[in-house]
Amino acid sequence: MRHVRSLLAMACTLAAAPVLAATVPPPASPRHDVTDVIHGTTVHDPYRWLENAGNPKVQAWIAKQNAHTESVIGAMPAGKVLTKRVRELAVTSTTRSSPLLAGGTLFYMRETPPQPQPVLVAQGWPHGKTRVLVDLNKDGGSVAITGYWPSPHGRYLAYGTAKGGSELTTLHVLDVKTGKTLSDTLPWAGGGTTPQAVAWDANAHGFTYVRFAPPPKGHEVKQFNATLVHHVLGHAASSDRVTFGKGYSHVAEYRLLSSPGARHQAVLANIGDGGPADVFVKHGAHYRRVLGHDANVREAAWIGQKLVVVAFKDAPRGQLLSVDADGRTQVLLGQRDGAIQSVAPLGQGFVVTYSSGPDWWAEQFDAQGKAVRHVPLPAHGISIGGIASEHGSDEALITYGGWTLPSRWAEYDARNGKLHTVFEVKPASDTYDKIEVSRISGTSRDGTRIPVTVLSMPGVDANGKRPTILYSYGGFDIPIRPGFIGARLAWLEHGGVLAFANIRGGNEDGEAWHRQGMGEHKQNVFDDFFAAAQALENEHWTDPAHLGILGGSNGGLLMGAELTQHPRAFRAVVAEVGIYDMLRHETAFANGQYNVSEYGSIADPAQFKATYAYSPYYNVKKGTAYPAVLMTTGANDPRVAPWQSRKFTAALQWASSSKQPILLLTRMNAGHGVGAPFSQRVGNTVLSLTFFAHELGLDVK
Repeated sequence: MRHVRSLLAMACTLAAAPVLAATVPPPASPRHDVTDVIHGTTVHDPYRWLENAGNPKVQAWIAKQNAHTESVIGAMPAGKVLTKRVRELAVTSTTRSSPLLAGGTLFYMRETPPQPQPVLVAQGWPHGKTRVLVDLNKDGGSVAITGYWPSPHGRYLAYGTAKGGSELTTLHVLDVKTGKTLSDTLPWAGGGTTPQAVAWDANAHGFTYVRFAPPPKGHEVKQFNATLVHHVLGHAASSDRVTFGKGYSHVAEYRLLSSPGARHQAVLANIGDGGPADVFVKHGAHYRRVLGHDANVREAAWIGQKLVVVAFKDAPRGQLLSVDADGRTQVLLGQRDGAIQSVAPLGQGFVVTYSSGPDWWAEQFDAQGKAVRHVPLPAHGISIGGIASEHGSDEALITYGGWTLPSRWAEYDARNGKLHTVFEVKPASDTYDKIEVSRISGTSRDGTRIPVTVLSMPGVDANGKRPTILYSYGGFDIPIRPGFIGARLAWLEHGGVLAFANIRGGNEDGEAWHRQGMGEHKQNVFDDFFAAAQALENEHWTDPAHLGILGGSNGGLLMGAELTQHPRAFRAVVAEVGIYDMLRHETAFANGQYNVSEYGSIADPAQFKATYAYSPYYNVKKGTAYPAVLMTTGANDPRVAPWQSRKFTAALQWASSSKQPILLLTRMNAGHGVGAPFSQRVGNTVLSLTFFAHELGLDVK
């Protein structure tokens, strides 16, 4: 946070005349080569010393890199104008997110910018009064709510908190009726690599939750070997007992699902990220596996007391299966047009969310899987978020938004199909509805069509030189969905262009689309993104001198691969909390073992060959004219080791023959970005837009 604030201050106060990057050399990064021999290949690693954050020399290196980055960014003249405008656009009306219904009470998160963190709210459903249950803003925004779980009838509420972006969760329990927090405090309740989860008992006397093994006194917790444990209200956390998962997997992840009234409980257990789940159903005190990985289950929901799973075996776009207690399955809803994203109860039936490329829609079905109607949402340019609903109730709350449409909540009546808006965010500008949205497509190396959505203001024609930012992700089943551009309107207002590519690795077109971008097929992701960039040039929106690319986390890996494989195709790159050393990422202390299900393991010779061929860190070439690069990371990141950014920055600074800046900003009280306070989110936008504006030549006056 300290560095973000100082950056914003610099952007507002420094003189307009820029300090050219060529006159400001980066801090030195000594090379101390370490070699490994992997499957007969000698691998050189000259910056392994930067992995040790506890080394005083590494701490000094981080401080010097931060000072260098702040100096270069702070001198960019666009910063002052963009900082002011981004701040204006970021202060919208009150926002709402993450709605859940329990016992006739609607729970959700509410934030009023520039409030640092959202507060947790309860409201009688559908039109009752609201009251704040949890507000952590007195802590200045460094503590975030990581999740919440109401008891079956809404009497109690478990909620998680984490500090400094670490995501390491401590659970607390609130009496919703009285508003008092109980004495129950449960540390090590998942977070980061293993998501949090809670399932209440039917009598609300306790609940099951995810927990890492308590560490020995004086030691830090190791975020591996998570299990499910049971807690009884009023008892000490030390008395909580393991009920499931001991020995299941070193990199276990769990999702807990309770049927209405918590009569039944199901567990979706994953070995690492991005893979299919084992499905278990609880019988008494025991959990019985009813479906294995071969069913390729990705999502599930209780429709009444019937467990319904989204399975992709023999159905690349997904189908719904009902599962009985003995594991026998019956097709409830076969594969249709579009890939299934989610299923939720509605009345006596259910509603399914679908996607195809950038398009999203929802359909209502009766209990037997017969189509009732298409939910009357906008046909294009939106994506559907959460659906808050309860079995037996004909009213559901559907959340949605789009590129130019801030988040909306709408009540949907299953009896007549009417959709009524009950809440919408009021943006800080009335020009969003003027944005022009167009679609183009590129052709990847293997002939696959890659959709690209392009956003621009009226009168900004495709002149071949528009400063353009292209974004994508490409992994872990995560789709590129239409989402409100918010403060990035500042980029469009000055004649810039924003573009979003639906590349493989996500699930917007189903599981086959995902699998074609994972493991040994990861190069498809990079080829798809390059095809999207070429499409922008072929359609005369931009050229390599005015094209910037943006991505984070797995998308940071995407950025690293693009700039090493196509260094002349882009003028500027912003890579946030990214992965760049794919051979070391798999090591235990980097938490990369959770990603083996997505990336594959270098223990396999074929996978090693494919990984080594694209791993950005090992493909940096001395004397190459690399584009301008800005990397960011968080010192407390539990998902991607911060040394990934340190090593890649040092390698690029050593190798590049261009006069373009290679910059790294490390935020010392931040993590992967989950739960970041409002000021940090604004700072991220200012930072990237300022860098892109300077490097791509955006005319900011």
